[in-house]
Formats: sequence, structure tokens, C-alpha cells
Amino acid sequence: MIRTFRALTRVNPGFVAPSELQTFRVGIPENEVKEPERVVRMQEEILRNIEAIPGVSSVALSMSVPMDGNNSIDPVFAKDRAYSPGDLPLRRFKFIAPGFFKTLGTPLVAGRDLTWSDIYNKVPVAMVSEKLAREYWHDPTSALGKQIRVSTKDDWREVVGVVGNIQDDGMDKEAPSSVYWPILAARFESTDIDVRRNVAFSIRSPRTGSESLMNEVRQAVWSVDPNLPLADVHTLDYFYRKSMARTSFTLVMLAVAGGMALLLGIVGLYGVIAYSVSQRRREIGIRMALGAQQQELTGMFVRHALGLTGVGVACGLGVAPALTRLMSSLLFGVRAIDPVTFGAVSLGLIATGALASYLPARRAAAVNPVESLRAE
Repeated sequence: MIRTFRALTRVNPGFVAPSELQTFRVGIPENEVKEPERVVRMQEEILRNIEAIPGVSSVALSMSVPMDGNNSIDPVFAKDRAYSPGDLPLRRFKFIAPGFFKTLGTPLVAGRDLTWSDIYNKVPVAMVSEKLAREYWHDPTSALGKQIRVSTKDDWREVVGVVGNIQDDGMDKEAPSSVYWPILAARFESTDIDVRRNVAFSIRSPRTGSESLMNEVRQAVWSVDPNLPLADVHTLDYFYRKSMARTSFTLVMLAVAGGMALLLGIVGLYGVIAYSVSQRRREIGIRMALGAQQQELTGMFVRHALGLTGVGVACGLGVAPALTRLMSSLLFGVRAIDPVTFGAVSLGLIATGALASYLPARRAAAVNPVESLRAE
């Protein structure tokens, strides 16, 4: 589990410095603002107001933020690919506004970002993830200019940009093949005008997580519409850590259980060797009277302890592969039967056994042979 946790922290999530990204959601209901374009105008106005807050370097607008669980999956058909009847190439959908990837720190692999002109003029464009570009066209650059759509009633949309993969389902899952559509589009998913009314804002700032920043953000939102509540106020780091919560919780629980087991083993082994020393005092006295050295006596008891430890390690190695397979679903970046882990733990247990036996073994070597024989 330690190796799993380390492997998860080394995975590139597709964004940078999540602790500096503040997120929240705002929904504009249709009964309050009916016109789709007016909805987007209000969202952009909120975005501009937040950008003016001191300490804010950039602001993004999207349907959701990475790992928040607000996902959509639908077919994505490419104009230059043939599909058999019933073939539904399902892919992850995201709806974004310009600047989303810049704010997250997601690299632009090829092409360009969306623009506000694309949004308001309802230009039929889209962006795709690097994984989808390689899956469909084998190379990110080759994806530029290709056309995709959702259904036969939709317009074909030109791929204008390819961005890096984002671990949207968590650090222990593969990055999905994603398509990024504009938050305002014409003739999309069999509708004349499609708009995202419930959106997430992402704010990059060193003040992230502070109540003072959120107070200013609320004022920025309410200056546009005082009836808009802010929901799901979190940092992106919250979602990032949440995606690894099961692994970290299991790691802590196993660490506690393993630590207790190791402590009991040390105490038990110490007790066994100490008892053996007390029972063999006469033998120790005779050996020392006949010229045995202290190092020889210490080594004798340590070897006895290592023999006991070796039996325990052998039994553990026999049982561990079967039990480890049961927790294979919790592992990432490491096999259930991992020679490095098994070898390191075995050596660690043997070293612990040797250490636990050394103190009573030294006590054996300190026995006075005259007193020991006189007592007998």
C-alpha cells in the first residue's frame, strides 16, 4: 500500500498546483433567464468580475472540474471513420469556455484554444484530449481539422485543438478519452441551441481556501445577480485528495494493524529468548567456565531467535500471496505478488527479530559462571 500511494502521487493528473485552484458552482435557471446567449453573457460577466479580484491570476468556466463526478458520456462519431450498425463509440463529454485549460495548467498539445468569438458566433468547433486524438487518428497533430459530431442531426464540428489527458476519474484510473465542446452551441445533441446553465468556476490564486477570497467572489457573483447561490465550494486539491482517500485510509489502517502485529512479535520474541536465557543459566555458566567467549554466547541466542523468525517469515510468505490477491483492487502501479515488497518486508522482519533478541542475548553473555554454578 505504501508503494501504491507513492505510485499514485507520481501520476500526472493533467493539472498543476490543485491547492491554488478554488472552485464553486453556479446555476442560472431558465425561469430567471430564458435566452441562452444571455446566460453565457452573465457567466462571462461573473468571470470578468472575479478576474478583477486582487491576487487572482486566471479564472475558468466549464461544466465541471476534474474528479468532481459531474460527467457526461455520449457517442462521438468522426467523419473519416466508418461505423457498423449499433456501434456507439462512447466518449467523455466536457463543456468549456476559453481559458479553461490555461487556468488548470493542462498543456495544449496541438492547435488552439476556443475563443469567445467561437462561443457567441456558435462556430462548430471542438477540442479533444490527446488520448482520443491518438485513438482516432494516431497523432495529435493529425486530429486538427478533422470533423466530429454526436448524432446525424447535428452539425459536423472541426477539431481545433488537442490538450493533455486529465485524470478525471481519479488517480488510480486511466484518463478517459474526452471531447470538449463549447458551453454554447447550435444544432447540438438534436437541439437548436444548447447552453450549459449549471457551470463550475475555477479560480487560480495564492489566496485559495481563504474566507476573504470567497467573500470577494460572492460579491462578484451577486453584483451580476444577487439571487445566484454558490454551491460546492471546494479547492481542486479537495477532489484530488478525495480520489486517493480509499488508498490513504487503507494504508493508515494497515499501518496500524501491521504496527501492532510487529510490536506483539517483538515482545513475544524478546520474551521467548529471555525465558530461554533464564532456563539455561547453568549451561551458560559451564560454557563460560570452559572458555566460551561472550560473542559466541550472544550469537548462539541470536541464531536461535533468527531460526524462529525464519520459520515465521516462511509461513508468512506461504500465506501472503493468496491474501494479497484479495486486495489487488486497491493496488496501483504494483503487482499483488511483488518480489521487491516481499523481499524488503522479509529482510525487515528478520532484522527486527535479530534486534529483539540481541538484548536478552547480551544478558546471557553477562552471566557470572561462578555464581551460576554455585547456585546449582
